[in-house]
Amino acid sequence: MTFRKRPVKPDTFLSSHAESIIKDARSELKDPARRLLGKRILTLGGIALLSGCSLSNDKSVNTMLRKMSFFNDDVQALLFNPKEMAPTYPESMITRPFPFNAFYGIDDVPEVDAATYRLQVSGLANGKRVWTLDELRALPQESQITRHICIEGWSAIGRWGGVRFSEFMKRAGMDMTAKYVSLHCADNYWTSIDMPTALHAQTLLTLTYDGAVLPPKYGFPMKLRMPTKLGYKNPKHIVAISVTNEYPGGYWENQGYNWFGGS
Repeated sequence: MTFRKRPVKPDTFLSSHAESIIKDARSELKDPARRLLGKRILTLGGIALLSGCSLSNDKSVNTMLRKMSFFNDDVQALLFNPKEMAPTYPESMITRPFPFNAFYGIDDVPEVDAATYRLQVSGLANGKRVWTLDELRALPQESQITRHICIEGWSAIGRWGGVRFSEFMKRAGMDMTAKYVSLHCADNYWTSIDMPTALHAQTLLTLTYDGAVLPPKYGFPMKLRMPTKLGYKNPKHIVAISVTNEYPGGYWENQGYNWFGGS
């Protein structure tokens, strides 16, 4: 199939209409249906509808999608309420067994030695830079029963325990006015999140699952659990955390997934 070019420039359209769209999004924050629309309208079909332009080739498609993806991130960030809590559930609703999911098979789950494990903190932080598991377990612990939502279309409810991430950030002397927190993992996965999500009360540096030490298949030695984000934003096997004002990207985000990734 071929597409015929029309003389419409996506950059021109975005520049002239972005401000008005964001203004409308702000005014509709209290309407759940319109919040959902704001999160999901900016797809490839939405681009064509809004801009009235045809897509001529793979390069232009990718360029437009990337621009709209970043714009979509901005809209989602405006819609995100850092004081609004994700739903919690009773123990009777926990999904057992909780599904395994990764970009590799279960036989390739990394093995991390608890005795030699060290969590590295870098970037805009002026506190403790290296943490052992024992030190992390000595911090105040809490738990939550929340729903994990996968971009593939399934969801599951689990009980996670660990350190509130904002508390860990404070103890590590991280700059909480910075833009991004980047997380790197033992399985060569990485992702990054916005600071309001990092400081959200339900963002948890998870050390246990269902009352026991976090199993390798769920992310040992630790997973960042964020019920306000889709599953691919919840990294496992974390070995390094960096605070930065430079956009860090991520494993899936660099392949076209939305960076904000709100659920």
